Amino acid sequence: MNDPQALIDWFETLSPQSVKRLGDFYAADAEFKDPFNEVRGIAAITRIFEHMFVQVEAPRFVVTGRFSGEGDEGGMMLLWEFHFLRRGRRPQPFRIRGSSHLRFDAAGKVAMHRDYWDAAEELYARLPVLGALMRGLQRMGRA
Repeated sequence: MNDPQALIDWFETLSPQSVKRLGDFYAADAEFKDPFNEVRGIAAITRIFEHMFVQVEAPRFVVTGRFSGEGDEGGMMLLWEFHFLRRGRRPQPFRIRGSSHLRFDAAGKVAMHRDYWDAAEELYARLPVLGALMRGLQRMGRA
């Protein structure tokens, strides 16, 4: 990556308008995977980011750490917090902590983006009905 800070700045200021700049940072055949999606190509990755703005209010990423790799595998790990408001009559704030493993092609564009975060702990456990069930299962597992 020629300018990792430019990519981080793009993530941290992501908006419905700036999503259209994904091709500035991602290779045409880039792969993206998170707990809910596995896609390839700029159009498919763009749809995931666009969908985020439909599903939640005021989404934003805050990058809290960055680690760069060495050698042929190189790449970068970003630690982040994803803040958003759940849609509804009474929007509720959420924060998800996770990380992104990024690998770059010869041109310095993202060729592989894999997000790691615990959907059970960070999301499901905070939902009204499902959260109670998840907490009950966790208690049973500790017993």
